[in-house]
Amino acid sequence: MSIRPLNVPRVLLAAVALMLVVFATPSARATETPAFLVDAEWLEGHMDDPKLVLLEVRYHPHRYFTIGHIPRAIQVKRFMDLGDNHGETLMHFPSRAQFQATLRRWGVNDDSLIVIYDDSRTALASRLYYLLALHGYDMSRVKILNGGATAWSAFNDLTKEEPTIKPGSVTLKPANTSMFVEWTYVYDKVVARREKNVVLIDARPRRGYTGEKLTHAVRGGHIPGAINIVSLDGTDGETHEWKPLSEIAKMYASVPKDRTIVLYCHDGFRMSLGWLQLKALGYGDVRLYNGGWGHWGNRFSLPVVKGSEPFDEAFRQ
Repeated sequence: MSIRPLNVPRVLLAAVALMLVVFATPSARATETPAFLVDAEWLEGHMDDPKLVLLEVRYHPHRYFTIGHIPRAIQVKRFMDLGDNHGETLMHFPSRAQFQATLRRWGVNDDSLIVIYDDSRTALASRLYYLLALHGYDMSRVKILNGGATAWSAFNDLTKEEPTIKPGSVTLKPANTSMFVEWTYVYDKVVARREKNVVLIDARPRRGYTGEKLTHAVRGGHIPGAINIVSLDGTDGETHEWKPLSEIAKMYASVPKDRTIVLYCHDGFRMSLGWLQLKALGYGDVRLYNGGWGHWGNRFSLPVVKGSEPFDEAFRQ
């Protein structure tokens, strides 16, 4: 009986390949996850940090009490605390004075370590993160808990007790006007002038973009010229964690990095997530439409397109 010789080179090659996978995975994962995202283990290790300010933004704020929250977490009421209570639309950006007063009530100082989490795949947390960046806070001291309440409660308990808060003294800078636009900019650059260097992204779910579903506006559809890239598609629906940046990059593959990018959604959260995704991918000039569809969709004089294409017949000519 003949004995088949062992294919040594092939075995060695397989072993080397396995070692590369084992030892290369941590660094590969590091490049796939933005530095501002932290996991539950990281948060556990910082719970005793005296500078920590932990902020919870739930879709339904009352669940802070009925379901519970991470120990030390402060309740954020997403509409009241993160929007202009007296503006044209509820989710216009709050004024510097209003937002600063809110942060101080939460105990935020200029050197606080702020960690934000939500129960909505980081969309709500992204709005708060954006507002802090808008007003010049030191963003190296702001983190988002990847996976949010879902990630923490998998191995840790929640509490229903409110923490004692010492008012803070944070001082915000005036809003950075290069980070947002008003409706007039969108109407001029995208609708009227069709400027090629401006890309308008509708970050809402597909049925909101096509007009099949009405949300936060009496009209359905989208702004003429807008393309639809659903920001929530960059997160996992079960774990609520971000997908790898390489997968998120595929979502925005059609968007050149040398353009001015403007995002909007119906209430200000999904567009903030899209803004954060694009900044994590290295896009430079990314702005949000202040008010978004909650503003445009309720202004009867402003044009609307229904369907799956950026323009309809009226705007193709």
